[in-house]
Amino acid sequence: MKNETSGWVFFANNDMLTAELIIDHAELSGEIAFLCQQAIEKYFKGYLVEYGKEPPKIHDLLKLYLEVKSIQDWNLDEIVLEKISNLYTVTRYPGNIGMTPDGRLPSIENARNYWEFAKKVKAVFTELVG
Repeated sequence: MKNETSGWVFFANNDMLTAELIIDHAELSGEIAFLCQQAIEKYFKGYLVEYGKEPPKIHDLLKLYLEVKSIQDWNLDEIVLEKISNLYTVTRYPGNIGMTPDGRLPSIENARNYWEFAKKVKAVFTELVG
């Protein structure tokens, strides 16, 4: 694995660990969901780097996944990916972090589903890159 890829993976794994540590706290569902979005973004960007592509400076998971799929399709559910992608926020002000497009926090059930999806992304990355 390339050094730059390792950097992306290090921070993605930290996001995953943090989400895992708070997964049982319903009041943190927004943070859990946001951390999942961040981890997936970093795994995608790490994968692109590993295969010699410059990762675009975007946070849209669907657009990043299209780049990933140009190398290899990971067979991910793009509907779920879009839902998680919509949780990204450019600010860290109250009312923004991990909010759904309708301005609500995701339910803890949805946050756990996003966590499971992020674990799948991590597993595919690990299988393909190491």
